[in-house]
Amino acid sequence: PRPVSLARFSPAVRDWCEASFDAPTAAQSKGWAAIAEGDHTLVLAPTGSGKTLAAFLWSIDRLATQPPPVDQKARTRVLYISPLRALAVDVEKNLRAPLTGIGLAGERLGEHVHEPRVAMRTGDTTTTERRRIQTRPPDILITTPESLYLMLTSQAREVLRSVRWVIVDEIHAMAGT
Repeated sequence: PRPVSLARFSPAVRDWCEASFDAPTAAQSKGWAAIAEGDHTLVLAPTGSGKTLAAFLWSIDRLATQPPPVDQKARTRVLYISPLRALAVDVEKNLRAPLTGIGLAGERLGEHVHEPRVAMRTGDTTTTERRRIQTRPPDILITTPESLYLMLTSQAREVLRSVRWVIVDEIHAMAGT
């Protein structure tokens, strides 16, 4: 594969991307530039264009290369909201490849990489898992609008105080106009 221009990412993320992709998609290149600047960013592109990776990679890079907060209650920094539970499950599965790949790239490069913890909170989440999310918050929380509402109206909202990045997928399903 030819090198991908990912100068603003850490060496482990650059290494993983260059080994995994020929080049970033237009959605990724434009999205990463805006997200890296801290801008609120709407990535609008066809299915299969890499929008989800465009949305996640910058925050994954920060989570992997910066030490987790000392205060474990302030651990959740990425909130992913999907209107479809099935899509939330797919995203959770699809995060495994980059998280594992970046970790392995870090090992190859001799770079310490923190593997972000991921949890999913939907209507099917057991009471035990909900409690675990509150007592041992993940770095990345995947949820649905309904479950987010329930969290916001309960003590679980404390987990959300430290969120730095919010990714709303399929926004047209939640905000049609």
